[in-house]
Amino acid sequence: MAEERFPPEEISPFPAVRTIRADAPVRWLKRGWADLRAAPLASLFYGVVLALMGVVIGRFFGQAAYELAFVTGFLLVGPFLAMGLYDISRRREGGETVRLAPTLAAWRANVPAIGFYALILALLMAVWIRVSVVVVALFFEGGMPTVQTLVRDILTSENGLFFLFAYAAAGAGFALLVFATSVVSLPMLLDREKMDTLTAMISSFNAVRLNFWPMVSWALLIVLLTAMGFATFYLGLIVVLPVIGHATWHAYREVIES
Repeated sequence: MAEERFPPEEISPFPAVRTIRADAPVRWLKRGWADLRAAPLASLFYGVVLALMGVVIGRFFGQAAYELAFVTGFLLVGPFLAMGLYDISRRREGGETVRLAPTLAAWRANVPAIGFYALILALLMAVWIRVSVVVVALFFEGGMPTVQTLVRDILTSENGLFFLFAYAAAGAGFALLVFATSVVSLPMLLDREKMDTLTAMISSFNAVRLNFWPMVSWALLIVLLTAMGFATFYLGLIVVLPVIGHATWHAYREVIES
């Protein structure tokens, strides 16, 4: 009797995604805080640099349309800016001594893929700036409002609430796109030298799709903590952003199968 043969099982090119519990984001933040405490100098260096970027945005862009675009766009490109923080957590996880200098060149671990993803983020940032300016221009006649008059214009304008809704809807759309394709993709590109950009982005999207509500909670926590950092005259960003960066690494390690 001839031996029965079956077609070989198809192997997925994408890493397997684990299902996580609702409390996972809180656990990631605790681990991120532990990384900050274990490597304070290296971590806070990135916090200071990122906070200074926020100061520059608020200091040199007088028109509210551009400042809003750059402040909200800061969240879009944040995953790439935190590359060194992922590397700190990766080195701690591997039992290595953490030094700042090697983390500054962490992107060299996978130059083609990380570079291509940085280009994608830059293009999305450029598009978002244009969309932000257009939305503001549609609701405010007679020129762009300044940062100082924006709140007053929103409160006194009959279209103020509509502006807030339209701006929030446009920003949420961009943010959701970037978050879904980056929440674990950049740590993955750092960790896996042969990983390509498209595969990492699709894997990240799958992680959000299969763990939608925990990931939404994580996104809201990121927005809330970053807003608190800006509200403290940027000083809070020095601590908040490193913790978020480290936590993102732990999110990747928990959600994606090794």
